[in-house]
Amino acid sequence: MNSEKGTLEKVIDAAGNTLTPKSRQIADYVMNNPQNAVFMTTRELAAEVGVSEATVVRFVRQLGYESYSTFIRRLRDHVDTGLTLMERSQISASDMKQGNGQLNRVIMNEIENLKLLSTRIDSEKAEEIITLLTDAPQLLIMGARLSYAPAYYMGWALTKVRSNISIFKGSDRTTIDYLTIAQEGAVAVIVAMSRYPNELIRIGKFIRRHGMKLILLTDSDACPLIQFSDHHLIAPMMTIPFLGTPTTLSCLINYLVHAVAKKRGDALKEHQEKLEQAYWENDILFNLESHSFMSKES
Repeated sequence: MNSEKGTLEKVIDAAGNTLTPKSRQIADYVMNNPQNAVFMTTRELAAEVGVSEATVVRFVRQLGYESYSTFIRRLRDHVDTGLTLMERSQISASDMKQGNGQLNRVIMNEIENLKLLSTRIDSEKAEEIITLLTDAPQLLIMGARLSYAPAYYMGWALTKVRSNISIFKGSDRTTIDYLTIAQEGAVAVIVAMSRYPNELIRIGKFIRRHGMKLILLTDSDACPLIQFSDHHLIAPMMTIPFLGTPTTLSCLINYLVHAVAKKRGDALKEHQEKLEQAYWENDILFNLESHSFMSKES
């Protein structure tokens, strides 16, 4: 639906006078108290506003959302992109007050996010991206701030299955240089996480102007970089993270790398044999037998 692509504020404004007085009450409460509403069930929201659950369901459908859970995801995006670090701390502290142990809370949140990824990933889009990651003559992979960690992991892992991989920090302005002189047919990959750094958005705009294909891996369909990408995959999150979490995106990246490795066939063996030879000749990685020998010598 069209409402899926608009911000929640725009969707509610567009509904305007079509909302009933009770639906307007819900809209006003949600927009004035988004940090509370995002964690409410239909029953809790109805009780807080003083309407029936059926009215809440009708309100959601009036806005064009297929379900209450879809509406809450959009509200979550609205809240997530606007929250400051201090407000995130308050939400995290509130969770702890509810009696959840910190470790258990973190683990359960990550499990819920991974479950959501498994049910919502677009297999056709994923296959198109896997083909590009396999066949492109050069891949330029970048992230910024928190997203640099999964971007670096993706680049590092892909070097183990194919050649011509470059990793960049979005905050490094020389990235523009390398994008400009990239091989013909090169593909850019951006990993972006809320709160979406402007430096990555500027790079996305540059990539679009430069005519290079862009793959985007992100955590929400509210990501502003989607408009500049040729292909994108979303690793969604159910929760609003305190400082952000790369877990779901890292899982998605791991899947993509394994799929590329499988697609490489015999070329994968040749590539990895070269790497292993270099590791052995240059004593790059720890080897138990060599270590044992050195210990005896000493």
